[in-house]
Amino acid sequence: MKTRNKATVIINIGKDYSAIPFGRYRTDSKFSAEKFRDDVLIPALEKYDTVVIELDDVRMSYGSSFLEETFGGLIRRGFSAKDILRKIKVETELDDYRTEIKNYIDRAEKSVAH
Repeated sequence: MKTRNKATVIINIGKDYSAIPFGRYRTDSKFSAEKFRDDVLIPALEKYDTVVIELDDVRMSYGSSFLEETFGGLIRRGFSAKDILRKIKVETELDDYRTEIKNYIDRAEKSVAH
């Protein structure tokens, strides 16, 4: 991870976490979404005003379970969609990932609200 300034951190998943992030839960792989979210992303969100997540430096495409657990899982861990969307900036060449992530956040918020 590197910082742009004292208020912003950049997390490049492929370089800072794993070139092959995989699985929803810790029991699925040692580079699961649950581990990324709880051990990397949440501490960054608690420390910095803005967290830039770079998605493009991985060897394979992201599975829906990884993205849903990472971003939808933030809602289930007590973050609001408004705060997530304000604090997290997703950088990727694939716009579909941004749309998919936003949908996971919205769905998780609706399911937690009921």
